[in-house]
Amino acid sequence: MPPNPPPFEPEKRPAITIGPDDGRYPTLSRGFNQRWIAHPEYVRLITSSDGVVTALREAVNQKPADPKRTRVTVRSGGHCYEDFVCGDDVRVILDLSPMCGIAYDPRLEAWAVEAGATNWHVYSHLFPLSGRTLPAGSCYSVGLGGHITGGGYGLLSRQAGLTVDYLYAVEVAVVNRDRTVDLVVATRDDPDPHVRDLWWAHTGGGGGNFGVVTRFWFRDLPTPPRKVLITARAWPWSGFKEKKDFIPLVANYCDYFARHQDPGTAAGRLFALLTLNHRANGEIGLVAQVDTATDDPGDTKDAGVAAMQDFLRQVDSRAVPDSRPMWESVAEHAAIPNAWHPRMMPWLTATQALNGSGENRCGKYKSAYLRKPLTDDQIGAMWDYLGNAHFKDYDNKAAVIQIDSYGSAVNRPPRDTATRQRDSILKMQYQVYWNRPSDSLPDHEAEARHLKWIRETYRATFAETGGAPETGGRSDGCYINYPDVDLSDGNWNKSEQPWSQLYYKDAYDRLQRIKARWDPLNVFHHGQSIQPKSTR
Repeated sequence: MPPNPPPFEPEKRPAITIGPDDGRYPTLSRGFNQRWIAHPEYVRLITSSDGVVTALREAVNQKPADPKRTRVTVRSGGHCYEDFVCGDDVRVILDLSPMCGIAYDPRLEAWAVEAGATNWHVYSHLFPLSGRTLPAGSCYSVGLGGHITGGGYGLLSRQAGLTVDYLYAVEVAVVNRDRTVDLVVATRDDPDPHVRDLWWAHTGGGGGNFGVVTRFWFRDLPTPPRKVLITARAWPWSGFKEKKDFIPLVANYCDYFARHQDPGTAAGRLFALLTLNHRANGEIGLVAQVDTATDDPGDTKDAGVAAMQDFLRQVDSRAVPDSRPMWESVAEHAAIPNAWHPRMMPWLTATQALNGSGENRCGKYKSAYLRKPLTDDQIGAMWDYLGNAHFKDYDNKAAVIQIDSYGSAVNRPPRDTATRQRDSILKMQYQVYWNRPSDSLPDHEAEARHLKWIRETYRATFAETGGAPETGGRSDGCYINYPDVDLSDGNWNKSEQPWSQLYYKDAYDRLQRIKARWDPLNVFHHGQSIQPKSTR
């Protein structure tokens, strides 16, 4: 606790209403994914918790001008991957992006962060103020309102766990059955079990389900590494002539993280992103970072160097073509030139080097948790659909299968949370991007082509389990922060598990009861929102 901490008293500022005639409306009626453009009656830019209560009360008591547009949605950073925030049926968008304050709150003995703050606000403001950080994501503009509530992970998660592992309290504006609005502060040790449930629901239950989150409080936040080693490499696709050249790269990468799951060692803290771009991109990318210290007093800073060297020897082995420096950005991450040889730098400097969110494009996303390494058959399917047997004429450079390291400290949570995937070793992101030529003239033919690639590639990878990564086997479902409505479609999810089980596993029943208690009118709903369950 810092000496004489200042009281946490947010400035009282008025909300701003943006209507269709306002020059800001075209920008504020969409998010990061340009595929979804809403036409709300208005966007309300809100600047305080009290302002959220007022705006939400007004919104839920207004009669819609258009009966086809009835939903009230909430935005912090705007990175929702489906039409859950910006869609054709949206009437009002409550935009919390002006609420980005960070301060120590002595009343709760915790650091308070408003829900509109982004990952970069945390790294660039919380860290200098406190010397602490959140183990959150690498995309700087992602808002915490959605990131935290879905579980939130990043490059420090293998050594520090998930963001929700540090969540002490959450403030939520909830709508009662009589359409009044209450502002509730839910702590993990509240004597009221219903209030504790509300806190628990925000440790992995996903955003846009229970109410409007206005701020979070975090206790015992981790201290980030003083310095880290970071490297970036790329393999030209021209070096991979046959499937047998490709399989060792992916297999060795997966095997490394299967064998190194102790966060007390440098190898257990090493985090990496293997980006398997479509052959049209020209190369495959790798980014890796490792702390140079461990919990073992016998280790020195050389432990991190040794771990990085061992990792690169295994992945960048003689079994695969020679790598080269990375000069092009991959997926949502910026390139790191001149880092083929690992570079030592301060943690925040390294975080900024990776800082990126990608261009303003249309996109489609899918995900998977892996409890065991990918099989040769799965890797072979990925090879086929990355333009080697199928989609050879597909010329999109921004079609990606990304495999993130996972587990270690994530799999040793300090307490129970709604995030149920706690024994995975890898996490997969399927991503495809394309440009929208015009707001008024979306290219439906191009969209269909890009959706076809990602859907068929994903289905081929998980062919043995009905085209989706079923829970409880080699895989363990999907990440709610990468929502995918195809999981609700029997044409694409032919597994024996519904989308709710793939996201939430055994937590869904409890989340349904919490939903019924705190959002009895189901105000907060979307294409894959938690369905309320009667408590009677």
